[in-house]
This record gives sequence, C-alpha cells and structure tokens, in this order.
Amino acid sequence: MSRDVAPDFRRIRVFLTNPHPCSYLPGNEATTAFVASADPNLEVISHIEINSQLYSQLSDMGFRRSGQYFYSPRCKSCDACISARVKVSSFKLSRQQKRCLKRNEGLTVKAVTAIDEQEHYPLYKNYINTRHSDGDMYPPNLSQFKDFIGNLREYTQMLEIRDDGELISAGVVDYLEDGLSAIYSYYSTESKHKYRSLGTFSILSQINLAKEMGLSYLYLGYWIKNSPKMAYKSNYRPLEILKDRQWVLLD
Repeated sequence: MSRDVAPDFRRIRVFLTNPHPCSYLPGNEATTAFVASADPNLEVISHIEINSQLYSQLSDMGFRRSGQYFYSPRCKSCDACISARVKVSSFKLSRQQKRCLKRNEGLTVKAVTAIDEQEHYPLYKNYINTRHSDGDMYPPNLSQFKDFIGNLREYTQMLEIRDDGELISAGVVDYLEDGLSAIYSYYSTESKHKYRSLGTFSILSQINLAKEMGLSYLYLGYWIKNSPKMAYKSNYRPLEILKDRQWVLLD
C-alpha cells in the first residue's frame, strides 16, 4: 500500500489466538492479538497490508511487526510484556556501551533496501542455531527466512555491519513517523567476533541512524523484566515504556 493512501479502517479487525505456551516465561500461557482484515461476513483474511501511517499508530499502541503480521500480547493472567522505546535525543551511553563503540571503530555500517540472500541466510541460520535453538524459529529454513526477513517492505531497510567487507551483523528496521522500529537482528557468533558485543553494537547503530534522521525514538519491542532474553533493553536509557496507554520513563 502506498504511503499516501489511507487504509480502510472498516476492514481492520483484531483477532486473538488460543492460549499457548509462552516463549519467554516458562510455565506461563500466552495469548496474542493479530491485526487482520475481514470481509463483510467477518470471514478472516490472513493479513492486511498496512501503510506507514497506520503502522505508526499501531506502534504507539504497543503493536509490533513480525513478517507480514502485526501483533500484541493479550494475555489474561500476565502483563509482563511491556512495549519499550529509547528516547533518541537524550540517549546517554553507558561506560560499557562506550567501550563497545571503541572496539568496533573499524566496522562499516550501511542501511540498504535490498539484500543478498546467499550472504544473509547463512548468518541468520547460524545465529538461530547457536543462540535460539529453544525458540519458535528453530530450526531455521530458507522459506522462513524469506517470510520473516527477506521480503523487505517499502518502509523497511536492513542495517548491514561489515568487517573488511565481510557481513557480520544485520538488523531489520522499519521507518515510522516518529522513529525506527527494531524488528530483528542477527549476527556472527564466531569466537573471533565475541569481543565485539555485536548485539549491543547493532542497537547503538540503530539509535545513531534514528538520530541522524531526526527521529525521536527507537522502538525496541517488548521489555520483559524477568526474561534474560528481553531484560537487556533497560540498558538503553532513557527508556520509555507503555503503561496504562501512556508512554512513561522507566525508573
């Protein structure tokens, strides 16, 4: 859908999944709300094309994009998943983050609108196999990669990080009206790159890109205080969280 064409709000519906095991808090059940479209008989169509204007509104309400779908947690007995965004203009580097930037001064960072699958997929596959073998995306395959990563949208770019021409990290970012949305990052897990803290460097590069573009926020998805995989987001300050439909600073 073109950026200058408003979506038909009458066709937008939110559908809830059945409860399923939570990916982040073992023992918990999760329910997910998906934005979808419906015909006049309310028969569900799998997804709806959403332009950048509506996407920005959804992000402000705590929705995220994954592949072609836009979703938000709607769990009955848990509210641990909290939308979080970095306030770019007043972001302050921690000592650890300053050291990370220093270690990676020789790397090149570039935002691109098209990728080479033969270069990106092996990096993605290795990342999933070594870091997320207990997650929903394991085992990885090329079809999954194309659906989740490869089909870049009109408001999407890939932030490529290279070491002397070698692709060692990639981050999918979506352009919103007030910021960037960090969709997913994957990077080399080889021992020779471990000292670089590429996960941290990828987020710092996205914050820098948002600042260069004059945008206010980097949306980081869901902060989950008691999940080791998601709690790291509080390391980027000032961090705003969505609480009672209002964005407030995380203490």
